[in-house]
Amino acid sequence: MTHKGCNIALIVIILLVGTLQSPAQNVYKFTERIDSVLTVKYFNVDIDTNYVIRPSTKWTLKGRLNVSGAIIKTEGQKNGNHYESELKADYKSTLSVGVSYLGLTVNISFNPAKLLGKYRDFELFIQSYKPRIGFDISYQDAHNFQGWYKVGNAHYEIITNNDMFKLRTLNANIYYVFNHRRFSYPAALAHNYIQRRSAGSFIIAVSGQGQHGNVKSDTTNTDFKMTNIGIGAGYGYNYVPANGWLFHLSALPTFIVYSNTSITFDNTGIPLKYLFPEVIITARGAIVKQIGRNKFAGFSMVYYFTNIGDKSHLYIDNQKWLARIYFGFRL
Repeated sequence: MTHKGCNIALIVIILLVGTLQSPAQNVYKFTERIDSVLTVKYFNVDIDTNYVIRPSTKWTLKGRLNVSGAIIKTEGQKNGNHYESELKADYKSTLSVGVSYLGLTVNISFNPAKLLGKYRDFELFIQSYKPRIGFDISYQDAHNFQGWYKVGNAHYEIITNNDMFKLRTLNANIYYVFNHRRFSYPAALAHNYIQRRSAGSFIIAVSGQGQHGNVKSDTTNTDFKMTNIGIGAGYGYNYVPANGWLFHLSALPTFIVYSNTSITFDNTGIPLKYLFPEVIITARGAIVKQIGRNKFAGFSMVYYFTNIGDKSHLYIDNQKWLARIYFGFRL
């Protein structure tokens, strides 16, 4: 090959290598730009760093064991007889692994009982805990309950199947924290902040509950639909007794300002009278322990409670809860 031919070949090789490297370089520059924007947004927050700080690391890995349950109770009078009932949905247990990068989180979870065909209900939890405004949403489609029913002195045990009792329940709570610069919900429940000193805050909230249930047997057919919206206020407190420890407790009672209920028993309407106070309560609790510089472990729980009606006619008590045990570390 001539000297001129070698030069041309060398130029072609250089151009090819540059073409191959250019997409990779563009991708690198793009991800570097995204990382820079996310980093600025992640650390540029309106907080009092004497009380709350961001972890200095970008990555958080977390494993959790989640257990949830639901209870529905009724009490009232029917044909001159006093009756009560209590039904508990099958417990749901899941294992999950989550990865967070600068506040962006991806979770993967699975239910061993569901995989084995032992759990047939469906549940979904959506939660977003921010310093100032946040929410959590719970939805359950439950067909399997155990409990009891009592009329007068007669007591009956109840074990439902997929066709006897169907209950769909939606719970939602949206909050606004006034002292968000010092009191941190995410430090207790999301772990992308760290509470350094004790602080509390007055909190306002809006809650909602929607429910549709159907009970079928050989002799009866009962159907009920409920929609409730409540507005109220509560208080939350993060207690830091020592370095690395955090105890959280908050309660948000909201009084029902809108209620739309339809209950039929064998095509006959059942009156549901309003009795003050009818409330939707959302309570949250947590214990967090920082282990060394980059590890943490703890327990958290969210509890929903709703009551409507009058025990002299018909009273309905709904309870829903989610508990978590977790361990994580930051990189």
